[in-house]
Amino acid sequence: MDLLTTGIKRNREKYTVEIKSSLLWEAALGIAAITNKDLISTLDLSEKDQGWIDQSLTKDMKNQLEYVQANNTWKTLLQILHEKDFEDLSSFSEYVKKLSSQELKGIAVPFLGTKAKALKNKLLNGSEEALKELQYITKDHVFLPTYLEFIYKVPTEKLKAHLIAVMSGWFKAIIEPYKEKLETILLRDKTLKEKMLNNFEPDQFVEWATDGVQYPPEPSVYKVLLIPHYIYRPWNVEADLEGVKVFYYAVANESITGEGRFVPNKLLVQKYKALGDETRLKILKITKESKVTLQALTTELELGKTTVHHHLKILKSARLISQNSNEYNIVDGAIENLPLELKHYLES
Repeated sequence: MDLLTTGIKRNREKYTVEIKSSLLWEAALGIAAITNKDLISTLDLSEKDQGWIDQSLTKDMKNQLEYVQANNTWKTLLQILHEKDFEDLSSFSEYVKKLSSQELKGIAVPFLGTKAKALKNKLLNGSEEALKELQYITKDHVFLPTYLEFIYKVPTEKLKAHLIAVMSGWFKAIIEPYKEKLETILLRDKTLKEKMLNNFEPDQFVEWATDGVQYPPEPSVYKVLLIPHYIYRPWNVEADLEGVKVFYYAVANESITGEGRFVPNKLLVQKYKALGDETRLKILKITKESKVTLQALTTELELGKTTVHHHLKILKSARLISQNSNEYNIVDGAIENLPLELKHYLES
């Protein structure tokens, strides 16, 4: 499963795992997905689904989404949803309305590391110098420098009105017509994951739940929060809170189909299919011993590059090997977790 990073790199401790789900998360992530023009063509949404979404949105709602795209206010929506467990859209809207300017902007500015906390406080008190320093710290991030400037400058009431309008508009147009179906998918996936939670070490569980995201413990992170989503598939979205790493992860195929307990996880099938070949097993053994290039593998296996590349593609698709630059390496966790995944399927 691919990973879209919206957090920042941090320095490595043991953590616990928590799983949450709600239609409000699905709404905010839907807004994020549909306004990410660089990724929209990669989503699992069919052209028919995308067409339906477009036809379901009013002109005003499309204007609100353009504002989201220009200013990345989907990030603000997600930041607010982390403040408390909202019961419904109404409670979310009422909460936003009651926030003071400093409270709203304090929530909107994400956690940027312990060293940046003092700068964040200065920013909230109107320091343009603090804004520039935070922009420098985040200069390599895809959107944070411009997002920070937006939050610093935007009038509070304008931002509140936008957040309520875009969340309400999306929820009513896109979520409510399929509310029961979406809720069932999210809860089904959450239940499936919770059943497996105690069978893995935390980092192994995160890798399994996200279809391949490796997240070893790191200093200052005591919890990983997993939030399932449907609309942003196949992407996992990463974010940071203070002391918490968040993965908004793509629900599993079996959670969508609901075809019963006899339907295996798609990736589990891919893994065993990938293992059912002598050449691919050789590649795994070679990459277990050391990182290797495509050229080194073709020499070792005495096969053509096209053939070896084909086998590598299958192993990568099954998340059994990873690629860093031009080198390939076995994903030890994926191999170690296989017996547990098979056991879970056979006994659930």
